[in-house]
Amino acid sequence: MRLLQIVPLTVLTALGIGAACLIPSSGVEAARGAGGPASDEDAMLQAFAAVGPIDAHAHVYKNDPALAALMDQLKLRMLNVCVIDDRDPYGKGIEPQRSDVLKVARTTRGRAVFCTTFSPYDFETPGFAERTNRQLDQDFAAGAVAVKIYKVMGMEMRSKAGKWIMADDPAFEPIYKHIAARHRTVLAHLAEPDSCWQAPNPASPDYEYYKENPGEYAYAHPDWPSKAAILAARDHLVAENPQLRVVGAHLGSMESDVNQMAQRFDRYPNFAVDAAARIPYFMLQPRDKVRAFLIKYQDRVLYATDLVVMPTYSTESALKEWKETYARDWKFLATNQTVEYKGHSYQGLQLPAPVLRKIFHDNAVHWFPGIMGTGH
Repeated sequence: MRLLQIVPLTVLTALGIGAACLIPSSGVEAARGAGGPASDEDAMLQAFAAVGPIDAHAHVYKNDPALAALMDQLKLRMLNVCVIDDRDPYGKGIEPQRSDVLKVARTTRGRAVFCTTFSPYDFETPGFAERTNRQLDQDFAAGAVAVKIYKVMGMEMRSKAGKWIMADDPAFEPIYKHIAARHRTVLAHLAEPDSCWQAPNPASPDYEYYKENPGEYAYAHPDWPSKAAILAARDHLVAENPQLRVVGAHLGSMESDVNQMAQRFDRYPNFAVDAAARIPYFMLQPRDKVRAFLIKYQDRVLYATDLVVMPTYSTESALKEWKETYARDWKFLATNQTVEYKGHSYQGLQLPAPVLRKIFHDNAVHWFPGIMGTGH
C-alpha cells in the first residue's frame, strides 16, 4: 500500500482540514502515545470535524441534547429532511415531522436546518398548487432552505384515470416555479437503486432493505414504471426549470455507474447529487474511475448520510451509528487506508484536500443557500 501523500500542515490549516486525516493506520498507535487521537475512529472524526462538515441529507426527529452535543463536538451541520409517504404512519403528513424538526433546529442552535416537503397526493383537487405554495411560504418563513420531493412520484401515485404520476407532471410545475422564485432548492429522491428492479442478490448493499420492505421492491411489482422512465421524468423536470436548483438524493439514483451522473452534470448546470446512503456504491466501482470522477465534478457532489433518528430511537445507538458512519466515510474519501464494508476491503480514495473541502462543506453551502444560518 502506498503511503499517504504528505501535504504541508499550513496548507491543510488554510483549507480547514486537520492533520488527523494524514495519520496512516500504522501510525495510530504512535499518535496515541504522543497524546494524539485515542483510536482510529477518533482520528477520523477529528479530521472530519476540522473541515466544518455538512451532512446534506439526514432525518433527525428526536430532540435530544446529547445529539446536539455531538453536532457541536463535530462542528457538524445537517439538512434535516421531512418526508411525506402515506405508507408510513409517521410520514402521512407534514406533522408531527415539522414540529419535531423545528425543535431539533432550536436545540442544535440552528445546526440542523429545516428541509420541508409537501403532500403530492391531492394533486388533482382544485387549488392544489396555491395551497401548497402557501404552506411552503410558511415553512420558508420558519427557516426551510429546501423542499423534498419523494419516490412516491413514479413508484406509487396514480391519477384517478390510472396513469402513473411522475415528478414532471404539469400539476407540480407551478410549485417548482414558486420554489425557484423563492431561491430555495428541490431535494429530489426519485427512483431507487438498480437492485430495486432486479432479482434478489445478497451481495447488493440494498438486499436487506428490500427484504424487509417488499412493498417498495419494484422487482415484485412488474406493473410499476421502469427506472429509466422515472429518471427521464426527473431529467425533464430539471431541463424545464433551469432557474431551479435540484439536488438528486442518493447519487440521483444513478449510484451504480458514475458515468450516468457525469452525463447529467454535463447536460444540466442546475443539477447536483448528494451521496446519502450511497458511499458504498463508490466502493464497488473501480477506484481510479471514482476518484477521477469526484475530482472532475468536485462542485456537484454533496456529502450526506441519510441517518435516521426517530423519536423512539435509542440515543446511545444513534450516537454510535453517527460516529461510525462519519469516521468510515471520511476514512474512505480522505485517506488511502483500507475500509471494511460487508466483509470486503476497499482502499480509500485519498482525495485532494480542496476536493474534500468542497464535498464535505462548500457544495452544501452553494446548493442549499441559507444552510449556514446565522448562528455559526
